[in-house]
Amino acid sequence: MERLLTGLKPSGELTIGSYLGSIKQMVEYQNEYETFMFVPDLHAITVSQDPQELKSRIRKNIALYIACGINPEKVTLYIQSENLYHANLSWILECNSYFGEMSRMTQFKDKHSKGENITTGLFTYPALMASDILLYDADLVPVGKDQKQHVELARNIAERFNSKYGETFKVPSGLIPKTGAKIKDLVDPSKKMSKSEENYKGTILLLDSEKDIRKKIMSAVTDSDNKIYFDEENKPGISNLLTIYSSFKGINIKESEKIFENSNYGTFKKEVADVVATKLLEIQEKYQNIINSDLIDKILDEGRDKTIKLAKEKYEIVRKKIGLGR
Repeated sequence: MERLLTGLKPSGELTIGSYLGSIKQMVEYQNEYETFMFVPDLHAITVSQDPQELKSRIRKNIALYIACGINPEKVTLYIQSENLYHANLSWILECNSYFGEMSRMTQFKDKHSKGENITTGLFTYPALMASDILLYDADLVPVGKDQKQHVELARNIAERFNSKYGETFKVPSGLIPKTGAKIKDLVDPSKKMSKSEENYKGTILLLDSEKDIRKKIMSAVTDSDNKIYFDEENKPGISNLLTIYSSFKGINIKESEKIFENSNYGTFKKEVADVVATKLLEIQEKYQNIINSDLIDKILDEGRDKTIKLAKEKYEIVRKKIGLGR
């Protein structure tokens, strides 16, 4: 069975975009691959974080993953920073990477071009991401188009290291999600719905109250056409709501268009709100049972112990090949 690895950064609250675009995919993948899923908390601190909020969010996110359908018996769940070999290997990979490679990474380029005061960690974190992947001989890494270059960098580093020191790392491949929904902001559908977005009205969090879920969807930006069909260019708001409805119902866009071909916007929004609220309340009930139990610590302890053993074996091979230690 091929090994798949993924991580969701705890830099904000999880949204329906996180669920439909990533977590839901992982629920499906866990039946097809040997799956490793981690919380990349070291990546989160490339920008300033409140320590207590970060610690709380890590635990909440793990509970939400499980509530959304991630099965700990099929998936190895762990926290990145609890395994010191991630950072240790990252330094070695940095020393086998080049300034030009790092400076081409999109997140660094975007922030640098805006003149933002960025940390060195934001510049070098792609090497840590490569370490996350290469430590475990991952075959596949699910990525969106904006993250594809990070897997390409991991491939380049692995191939360079293998060529210089002999076969050491498995060269991973990016896996573009088959049906991952791209959920847009409800207020500004030209932007992706973000878990760190400051505009609260445009984002539906997995832990939002039913009242807030319904209010946000009923207030979502649409247009004056009053016709319900998918056209991202001319009807971005309606298209986004159709994507949300279709994804939660498990049907395609054409089927959704057919359902609402004679409906007005008010009726349409109410139906979208109903299907979203029903699913999120189900997730929230499971979440409350998990977050107040000792299950999370048990799962994370097992994941930590398993991954430290695997990572240590790989790191020791790398360390000896490059001549470190006695």
